[in-house]
Amino acid sequence: MRIFVTGASGYIGGSVAALLAGKGHEIRGLVRSPVKAGAVRAKGIVPVIGTLDDRDLLIAEARAADAVINAADSDHAGAVDALLAGLAGSAKPFLHTSGSSLVGDEAMGEPSDRIFTEDTPVIPAPDKEHRVRLNRRIREAAPDVRTVVLCNSLIYGHSLGIPAQSVQIPPLVAEARESGIARYIGRGLNVWSTVHVADMADLYLLALEKAPPGSFYYVENGEASFGDMVRAIADRLGLGPAQSWPAAAAIARWGRELAVFALGSNSRVRADKARSGLGWTPARPPVLDWIRTELA
Repeated sequence: MRIFVTGASGYIGGSVAALLAGKGHEIRGLVRSPVKAGAVRAKGIVPVIGTLDDRDLLIAEARAADAVINAADSDHAGAVDALLAGLAGSAKPFLHTSGSSLVGDEAMGEPSDRIFTEDTPVIPAPDKEHRVRLNRRIREAAPDVRTVVLCNSLIYGHSLGIPAQSVQIPPLVAEARESGIARYIGRGLNVWSTVHVADMADLYLLALEKAPPGSFYYVENGEASFGDMVRAIADRLGLGPAQSWPAAAAIARWGRELAVFALGSNSRVRADKARSGLGWTPARPPVLDWIRTELA
């Protein structure tokens, strides 16, 4: 297949593109600079230089492709509209990358017993209403386009593509290295579902092959509290005991979006439909084991 992938130099898009290229697919990947173009070319990906705001380019690439994977920005409505316009009436696959912070709370380190399956109604925090609406719009484009929304949880593991970082663990590691103290927010009892990047990429391949139109899948394989993850980071880096950080200090260091919805919230989801409907069988080590043995 000829597949157009946005975010081909990023952590998610780069990993998915590299896996698909290795399977023999012809991958055209959107990148923003000639430097990134050379790097993705070395992974067997044909670079397309542009941005998510280049509407005509996105329409043309989508129209020429057998499938499109949008992995650059979960919230960029303009890019979604352009890609769907290019695929209109084709019934070709369109895989959109979302993120499970859409079910996140503002717990700032406190626990929650709320667990979401694909059938659980979501009433998002105001910051995440746009993402939920965009996911709905994508699903409603089916069956005119075979749309699939993949809602990733906390992703860990080394990129399968060019060097790139995930969203959540790297800033915790960077803060620990810079300050000499591994820190979690509040009591660190907040829990996120997690998934290894290679297991995630495997699910994209399965969704590309057989997910029905208008599908929505959570992507997870286990969960861990941020307190436990930060303690594992401290062990891996040979630091002293992990410490609590007040919410205000965390927001000042990382900004509201990252501190509140990525590092301080609860996001507990279950990938029931991916396992039962697509036959997804994630098999990589759980996040705490990975941090203690493979974190660079």
